[in-house]
Amino acid sequence: MLKSARTKKDKDPEGRMPLAEHLRELRNRLAVAVLAIVVVTVVALFFAKSIMNFLTEPLPKCLQHEDVSPTGGSCARLTMDGLTSPFTTYIKVSLLAGLVIASPVWLHQAWAFMAPGLHRNEKKYTRAVVAVGAPLFLTGAYFAYWLLPRAIPVLLSFTADDAENLVSVDNILDITVRMAIAFGFAFELPLILVLLNFGGVVSGKRMLGWWRGMVVGIAVFSAMVTPTDPMSMVALAVPITALYFVATGISLVNDFRRRRNDPDASLSDDEASDLDLTPSAIGPTGGVTPSADDDGPPRRNGYDDAT
Repeated sequence: MLKSARTKKDKDPEGRMPLAEHLRELRNRLAVAVLAIVVVTVVALFFAKSIMNFLTEPLPKCLQHEDVSPTGGSCARLTMDGLTSPFTTYIKVSLLAGLVIASPVWLHQAWAFMAPGLHRNEKKYTRAVVAVGAPLFLTGAYFAYWLLPRAIPVLLSFTADDAENLVSVDNILDITVRMAIAFGFAFELPLILVLLNFGGVVSGKRMLGWWRGMVVGIAVFSAMVTPTDPMSMVALAVPITALYFVATGISLVNDFRRRRNDPDASLSDDEASDLDLTPSAIGPTGGVTPSADDDGPPRRNGYDDAT
């Protein structure tokens, strides 16, 4: 009890500690994060089938009377290959649910490990990033799940007339997870730009000058991460482009506020501010009249301070 109180009392307020203490803290926080993921994964094992059905729902499944003949790309049959495939799919789905549901815990552990090394204003911005970044990521992931039922039929439409589509559960899960992650990180772009602007790395005017390259880059990125469907590419490119211009507007407002509060805020560290060199009249100065009985500074050995 006394040892614990002394440890908290002697803790450096700036978060400085020896390397061994850093490694020990990292180990403890990793243990807490892994334990949270494992606990949620074990609980998710009991709901793995429902989660699997939810993730494979965007695939148009063939009805029973359509299984005996080629479908021509209108639907697909969902399959599992091998004896161990159902079990490994259960584990994969449960682990994915554990990572997503336990994200507040391991994000908090990561934040608590890095926070002592940040300044006060950086901590404020990091809290804003965590508060805004998580909803943006979830919005992008949900948008990907909303887009899949509209993109998958387009992909199946390329099937030959005399062929039948067999789609494995692993395949549809990989596509769903990959698109959700890609869309989630794509929706983080405006947050990263605003954070760079608040940190003084890039100005809103410069971001506005990038708009042509950003629009082209967003279109190329959308074409790479979405299926071979123009509708899917446009559906991803339009909201990201709109978020980019929203971030640019926020940065311009922040730059205006910064200039109003500090006219020299736009200057670099090695750039001098403008000086007013206009000469001005100097009024009369009042001299110091020595008193009659003031013999000046004291002398030592016949000399004063000047001599």
